[in-house]
Amino acid sequence: MKDCNQCGKCCIKYGGEDLSATKEEIDLWEIFNPDIFKYVKNNEIWFDPETGKKQTSCPFLEIAVKKSPLEKNMYTCSIYLDRPEDCRHYPSLIAEMIRDECEMIEVIDITNPKKAQVKLDSLMEGSRPASFT
Repeated sequence: MKDCNQCGKCCIKYGGEDLSATKEEIDLWEIFNPDIFKYVKNNEIWFDPETGKKQTSCPFLEIAVKKSPLEKNMYTCSIYLDRPEDCRHYPSLIAEMIRDECEMIEVIDITNPKKAQVKLDSLMEGSRPASFT
C-alpha cells in the first residue's frame, strides 16, 4: 500500500451528500469554529450559508498550489484537524478503497486483501474510535 498522494477521490466522492457529522461535532463547531458551523443547517452538513442550499461537495476541500501547471491536482482539507468523524475513519476496508479507486492501493493489495487490510488497520489505528473492530 502506498502513502496517500492527496488525489482527493475520497473527498470528492463522499464530501457532499454522503457525509455526516455527529451532534457533538456540530455543537463543538458552533462554539469553537463558527466558520465551519455556518455550513450546518438542521444538524446536517454542508449547506451554502448564503443560499441555504445543500452543497454537492465539501466547502473545505481545496486544490493545493501546483509547482507546475502540468502537475495533477492534489487536494487539502482546510479543516483537517476539525473534520467530521466520517472523514477521519475513511478508509476502513480494502474493498472500499478498491471500489473508490483509491490511489493508495497497489496490485499486491488486490491479490492479498487480508494482508492489505491488516496494514490498513495499522495505518488507521490513530484515526478510528477505540470501539472499532
